[in-house]
Amino acid sequence: MIARFDQAGCLRARLPRPERGALAGAVTLNTAGGIASGDRLATSIRWDEGASATVSAAAAERVYRARASDRPARVQTTLWVGSGAMAEWLPQETILFDGARLDRSLHVSLAASATLLMVEALVFGRTARGETMREGLLHDLIEFRRDGVLIHADRIRLEGPVARILARPAVAAGGAAVASIIWTGAGAAAVRDRLREAFAAAACAGAEAGASLRDGLVLARIVAADGALMRRMVVAGLAALRQDRPLPRVWQC
Repeated sequence: MIARFDQAGCLRARLPRPERGALAGAVTLNTAGGIASGDRLATSIRWDEGASATVSAAAAERVYRARASDRPARVQTTLWVGSGAMAEWLPQETILFDGARLDRSLHVSLAASATLLMVEALVFGRTARGETMREGLLHDLIEFRRDGVLIHADRIRLEGPVARILARPAVAAGGAAVASIIWTGAGAAAVRDRLREAFAAAACAGAEAGASLRDGLVLARIVAADGALMRRMVVAGLAALRQDRPLPRVWQC
């Protein structure tokens, strides 16, 4: 049951009938067709005590080219997950065009007994179309708090010659797509092991993935040569963690 539902501007959500075996939930969409410099977008989602729901996105988000003098687009997302709740935040990847300027943040507040599965993925240019994000700006922040205490902070700051920065061995070693899968809840060590097994089974040239565990938080990283390889590894990881439940239909298109 949805207690409150508000939407305005270009951000919308739809509430499809859940497939058999799937959690109820919502699908978000940006009716503007993408994000341009100067845009301001904000999303807030709350899972109340004992709630279970999946929130996904209808398609990959696109961040379009801007002039170097333009203000970055700003995207803010806030998630609250209450006691005993099971939350899934599964947007599809964000594609940054050459010259894109994006300032993005995700703030997650968890109750100690909450369970959360989420994915965040970035693609630096549509390599299948011969595109590369050579220049631009990306400021990206992810923060997790459990019962008000900061347990994880992850910041990406790329500015200027993005392609050259990504080419550095300690950054992405030339990869053009990165993703994080984050999970917290009971049985974290077993979840980490399932992720490692899934990545080993899906391993392919051009993609690397690993999973670690700290403070009850399972963090998986994926770096790939392109968005297709990255998505392959993400889907393998999500399938392993969701087991008998199908991926949202929008992920299967």
